[in-house]
Amino acid sequence: MSMLEIKDLEVYYGMIQAIKGISFTVNEGEVIALIGANGAGKTTTLQTITGMLSPKKGSILFEGTDITKIPGHKIVSMGMAHVPEGRRVFAELSVLANLKLGAYTRKDKKEIADSLERVYASFPRLKERQNQLAGTLSGGEQQMLAMGRALMSKPRIILMDEPSMGLSPIFVEEIFRIIQEISASGTTVLLVEQNAKKALSIADRAYVLETGKIVLSGDAKELMNNESIKKAYLGE
Repeated sequence: MSMLEIKDLEVYYGMIQAIKGISFTVNEGEVIALIGANGAGKTTTLQTITGMLSPKKGSILFEGTDITKIPGHKIVSMGMAHVPEGRRVFAELSVLANLKLGAYTRKDKKEIADSLERVYASFPRLKERQNQLAGTLSGGEQQMLAMGRALMSKPRIILMDEPSMGLSPIFVEEIFRIIQEISASGTTVLLVEQNAKKALSIADRAYVLETGKIVLSGDAKELMNNESIKKAYLGE
């Protein structure tokens, strides 16, 4: 059984159809990449899966449960976390306070403390800056904070929207290394990323979105060698 199953999803903004009947699956333990140009519907897809938008048609199954109409905060408590595009950290709060907010659905204080230590082990920079205001961090550090905050909910699947956007090459390398670590620790990853080459290099499988439709899917390494993908997304 797939961990996440999207069936015939249709999403509208007013009269404009953003998602046109897409279907795809994410299996436990996989890293799945969703790639496509700006405006293809990648962010809309993630926002619909996590309950921020309501689809007009179709269904979303998470571990066999239909979550299509379940509100976002309840979806988090079921084991799904979302790192939104643009990071969205709480600028006026400390790094530590931001991280603790990520655990708002959890009750066991010892488990929360253990999760915090694991986040600090993955992101030593956050430990160094735990008392600093989030708004004073660099873009790359804020991205690490957004990822760390999502991990504090102890998700079984994490959805990441453009984690490398606007970052320096050094931070891009770091972020992708951490995504691989997250995957290796047993968390399933659904990754939306403009840097198609990087995304395909760490993904197991990938889906290509164009104007709200999936036009291509398959093994990530095979897609990296696909001529049309190379021309459209890899700059080759």
